[in-house]
Amino acid sequence: MTTPGNLGKAIEKSVKPWRVLIVDDEPDVHEVTTMIFKRFQLDGRPLEIFHAYTGAAAREVLQQTGDIALVLLDVVMETERSGLDFVRWCRQELGNRFVRIVLRTGQPGQAPEQQVIVDYDINDYREKTELDRKRFFTVMITALRGYRDIMEVEDARQLQMRYRNGLERVLEATNSLFEHRRLSDFAGGLLEQIMAILRLNEKGVLVQAKGVSGVQSGQEFEMLASFPGSNPASVLDPDLNAALSHALRVKQSGLNGDIFVGYYPSRTEKITLLALKGAGDIDDFDMQLLKVFSSGIAIAFDNILLNQEVLDTQGELIQRMGDAVESRSDEAGFHVKRMAEVSHVLALAVGLSGEEAEILRRAAPMHDIGKIATPDAVLLKEGSLTPDEWTIMKQHPALGHSILGGSKRPVIAAAATIAHQHHEKIDGSGYPQGLAGDDIHLYARIIAVADVFDALSHVRCYKPAWPIDDVLKYLHEVSGTHLDANIVRLLIDNLDKALAINALYPE
Repeated sequence: MTTPGNLGKAIEKSVKPWRVLIVDDEPDVHEVTTMIFKRFQLDGRPLEIFHAYTGAAAREVLQQTGDIALVLLDVVMETERSGLDFVRWCRQELGNRFVRIVLRTGQPGQAPEQQVIVDYDINDYREKTELDRKRFFTVMITALRGYRDIMEVEDARQLQMRYRNGLERVLEATNSLFEHRRLSDFAGGLLEQIMAILRLNEKGVLVQAKGVSGVQSGQEFEMLASFPGSNPASVLDPDLNAALSHALRVKQSGLNGDIFVGYYPSRTEKITLLALKGAGDIDDFDMQLLKVFSSGIAIAFDNILLNQEVLDTQGELIQRMGDAVESRSDEAGFHVKRMAEVSHVLALAVGLSGEEAEILRRAAPMHDIGKIATPDAVLLKEGSLTPDEWTIMKQHPALGHSILGGSKRPVIAAAATIAHQHHEKIDGSGYPQGLAGDDIHLYARIIAVADVFDALSHVRCYKPAWPIDDVLKYLHEVSGTHLDANIVRLLIDNLDKALAINALYPE
C-alpha cells in the first residue's frame, strides 16, 4: 500500500514539486529520509515523497504516478533481488529511462557494486551506512539535477516533434481544404480540418454575418457549416451568438470564455466567422497552429467568394437567357427555375456529387436555347404542327448545341449537351440523333424527366395543367420507352420535394 508522505500535503499547488519515491521494507528508513528532507528545495521546488514497502508496490506507484524524478531503492525486500528486479522492469518493460534510480543497500554482499553498475541501468549505488546527512543531500541534488537536465532535453525534443507534427497536420489540412471549389464544401472542409488540427470534439460552427454594417446585439448569421453533425437550427445557442456578435464588434479574432471566434473579413465585404466551443483548454502551441492555419483562410475565402460571385453571375445570365427563350413561347419564366431545381434534386438522388449536381442546376435553364431561332409562327402555334412545321421545331436541339458547343467551361459544356440531347428517348425514337439508353447523357436524361414533369404539371399554350395523379400515370406509361425508368422512379420517390418546388415557384 502506498501513501504520499506528509511533505506532499504542505506543497503549494502553484509550485510543481520534485516527486521522489522511497522503496524500502524498513519503516524507519522512510521516516528518517522524510525528516532529513523536510525543508529541502531545489530551484525553488520542494519535494513530494511517495512510499512503497515492496517491489510490487513500487511498480504500482510508478505506473500510476507520473513524473517521478527519483527512486531511492532498497535491494533486499520481499526477495533478495526485489530491488534489482524492479530496476530491470522499470527500464525494459515500462520503458522509463528518465527516472533517476539510486540503489541503497544495507547488505552490499547481496548486490556487489561493480556487478550492479555494469548489469543494471542505475544512476548511483550507496551503502546505507555511508549516507550521512551531508552526503545524502549531495546524492539527492545530483540525481534531481540529472533528471531536470534530461527532461529539459526531452521536452525540447517533444516540442520539436510537436511542432513538426502540428505543421504536418496544418499542411495536410491546407492541401485537403484547397481541393474544395464550392463555398459549402470549403466551409465544411475548413471546419472539419480545424477541429482535427486542435483535436476538439465539441461544437464548432462556421457562419457569415448578414448586414454587417452597424452591428448590433441580435446580429443575424447565415450558417455555412457545423460540426459534428449538429442541426444548424440548434447550433447557434445564446453563448455562440454572443461570442460571434462580440467578434463582429471588436473586429478581431479571440477567445471568449471557452469559445474561440475567428474573424475573417474579405474583399467582397462579407465577413466569415468561425466559432469553436470547448476551446478554453487550447494551449498556446495549438493557438499558434490555429493562427498559422488561419492566416490563409481570409485569402481562401476571398478566392472562393469571388469564384462564387462569378458562378452566381454566370448562373443569373443563363437563367435570364432561359427566361427570355421561354417568354417567346408564352410560358412562365418560372418553368426554367422549377425544372432546374427538380433536376438538382434528381441529380443528387441518382448519386451525382454535389459539384456535378450544381453544374446541372446551372446548365438546366439553357436546355431550350435553340428555340431562340425558331419562328414565332411555329413556336407559338396553338394547334397541331404540320410536318414541315414539326421539322422546323425539331431543329432547335441542334441549334442549341451549335450556340453553346465548343466551350471548355463546365456549365456551358453541360448546357450544350443538354440542349442537344434532352429530346432523345430511351427507346431511340427521339431526335435529333436517335440516341437510345445510356448513349443519352445522364444530364439529358435527368432534364427530360424534369421537363416533362413540369410541362404536364403546368399550363401551356396548347393545354391546361394536369392533375398530379394524371402526371404520375403518364410518367409510368412512358417509363422505359420515352424516359429513363430509374430517374422516373427517383422523381416519384422525391415527389414531395418536387411539389414543394412547384409551390415555391407558382405560375
